Amino acid sequence: MEILAISGSAREASTNTALLRFMKDLTPEGVELSVFHRLDVLPVFSPDSEGEATPRVVSEFLEKLSATDGIIISSPEYVRSIPGGLKNAIDWMVSRFEIIGKPVALVHASHRGDDMLNSLRLVLSTVSDNFLEDLFLRIPLIGKSPEEIEELLREPQHESEISSFWCNFIEAVHQSR
Repeated sequence: MEILAISGSAREASTNTALLRFMKDLTPEGVELSVFHRLDVLPVFSPDSEGEATPRVVSEFLEKLSATDGIIISSPEYVRSIPGGLKNAIDWMVSRFEIIGKPVALVHASHRGDDMLNSLRLVLSTVSDNFLEDLFLRIPLIGKSPEEIEELLREPQHESEISSFWCNFIEAVHQSR
């Protein structure tokens, strides 16, 4: 089973990317998780750049989406909204087939960000017919160093939450097949 995790942050020391990378360490047997955190390389979406005019980097991103069985998104909140890079990536998906039917779930690495999460839920429920609104993992990591994040995520409570999320997500992927 191939899962693509998309970080809504292009920041190298992103807590959302750190959470996704840690989740990779806890993937169940038979599950391969790839983390995409380079939204900053995707050009701004334009309908004029679709089809044969699609930039190569966008085509490669969309091919990754196409090859996956499910998608996990973790994103920070920027000015109470979806970060531009993540919204841009979603815009590239809108008129295409890669996301259709694939389970999509959210994880979040902050105790705040509810305005962004509400907006992202609305957007994802619009572009995906299999957005798993009720499946959500939140582990507050904001303001933590990479070492603190690793230590915090290794706590039994958080490992259990991540394992539970994985079980539910994998079940949703199996049901969607």
